[in-house]
Amino acid sequence: MTVTHTVLNQAAPRRDVDEFALDTALREAVARYAPDADTGELHRIGELVGSAGFQEDARLANVHGPQLHTHDRWGHRVDDIEFHPAYHRIIGESLRAGTHSLAWTQDGPGADAERAARFMLFSQIEPGHACPVSMTHAVVPSLRTDSALADFWVPRATAADYDPRLIDPAEKTAVTFGMAMTEKQGGSDVRANTTRAVPAGDHHLITGHKWFCSAPQSDAFLVLAQLPEGLSCFVVPRVLPGGERNPFRIQRLKDKLGNRSNASSEAEFDGTHGWLLGDPGRGVRTIIEMVSRTRLDCILGSAAGMRQGVAEAAWHARHRAAFGATLIDQPLMRSVLADLQLEAEAATWTALHIAAAHDDDAAAEGGGGSDRADFRRLATAVAKYWVCKRGPEHAYESLECLGGNGYTEAFPLARRYREQPVMAVWEGSGNVIVLDVLRALAREPHTAKAFLGYLENGLGRHADFDRAYEGLAAALQSALTAVSGGDASELARVQGGGRVLVEQMALLLQAAILLESAPTEVAEAFVAARLGADRGREYGTLPVGTDIDALVDRA
Repeated sequence: MTVTHTVLNQAAPRRDVDEFALDTALREAVARYAPDADTGELHRIGELVGSAGFQEDARLANVHGPQLHTHDRWGHRVDDIEFHPAYHRIIGESLRAGTHSLAWTQDGPGADAERAARFMLFSQIEPGHACPVSMTHAVVPSLRTDSALADFWVPRATAADYDPRLIDPAEKTAVTFGMAMTEKQGGSDVRANTTRAVPAGDHHLITGHKWFCSAPQSDAFLVLAQLPEGLSCFVVPRVLPGGERNPFRIQRLKDKLGNRSNASSEAEFDGTHGWLLGDPGRGVRTIIEMVSRTRLDCILGSAAGMRQGVAEAAWHARHRAAFGATLIDQPLMRSVLADLQLEAEAATWTALHIAAAHDDDAAAEGGGGSDRADFRRLATAVAKYWVCKRGPEHAYESLECLGGNGYTEAFPLARRYREQPVMAVWEGSGNVIVLDVLRALAREPHTAKAFLGYLENGLGRHADFDRAYEGLAAALQSALTAVSGGDASELARVQGGGRVLVEQMALLLQAAILLESAPTEVAEAFVAARLGADRGREYGTLPVGTDIDALVDRA
């Protein structure tokens, strides 16, 4: 009998590896920004998420996504969301590793950067669960605006444990948080919200509808609703003290392009109990630090996705032959892989640098107006815009390296390709972020000074950087003059070119970070490729003279 199905020239599965050990850029960035990090724990996490079992759980959690049960068999309203056991295993491991809490529970510099590294390792393999992890992490500064609410919720939100039971939170040692901000008529314009709250003793009763409620299975949420004083923020638990269900009606789960393991929903509030957090009419101010930190996590998630993409592409190229040579030895493929690695490295170094900027206590609590806080204000928005926008293109190019295999659901890059756009949409899509940057320039011009002040660290090291810096400094000065002058035509001009401005800021930010901290070959390749006269080309068209071998070896 003739053998017709011998499997030849296929890469072995990329599993049972230590993802932290293999990620050169992440290890170097941790050493730079979190020198006292528990590298033993990072290697443990790397081996866990790189294991065949964890990868299979990631697949199962996405194939068997959450299911909504609005009523039980007897007709009682339950608003329950059922997850595959694989999802519970993944988020349980993540929370027990402190991906939500390390920045709050570990003293000293480097806590935010180490927490970021742990979060990225888990998100690299299964990104959907990172949504409730991120919100549970980011809610802490907002909760601390009210000492009584903080005393109850913060210890539970920062506990390194996982308890999915929907019971009285007083009976739980660990909880997760979600948020319900946007409405169908307003989207990112939350001041257009119509949901209202009325006083009821020591709390309020909330009535309205939320078009997007993230992680509706959570124990509690931050919710925006209108008071006579204006838009205000409330803590809304799923279960009330004593065990009674709070009226929290999940109307439907969103059928999303990607992010399938994570539940996103529409929710209806009908006399729902909420506790005012922060001052009446100051809801946006109360949640602003939470938004900053969830934006940071979008950067972390996109960078983690880039690492997955280039790691899978390089693995395939090292084990697959075509046209008489292994793919990794083909000059065309090496150029593409080097460019993908360069993008992933820039994203990783940027993510850890901005995470480290959150280590300053005054900045983390939204006070002080220090240079570090001012830098963080602009850098987070700018990097969120650019890194997250580069994610989908990077995922596609990585997928293409696998050929037909990459386009099938049997390999992880199809899932990653669908996943990457959510980071660009969540917490402000591109135009919203650009408008936020312009608003910061108008209201907080000192942030531009702090941003440029950091970029000055890169001057004198590369002619292309110096030339780009001078161009950006002039563009920022022109924008500052326009937004402060109030002339309608000038404001329209600045807004119309806002994306170009923010892209310039992002590329120079990444270049400055790499020049300051990354290996020379990485920094110089990035500056030449992204700031040189012929920048903006397709992946795989790096300038002549780029040390492609060094970049490929780091992939």
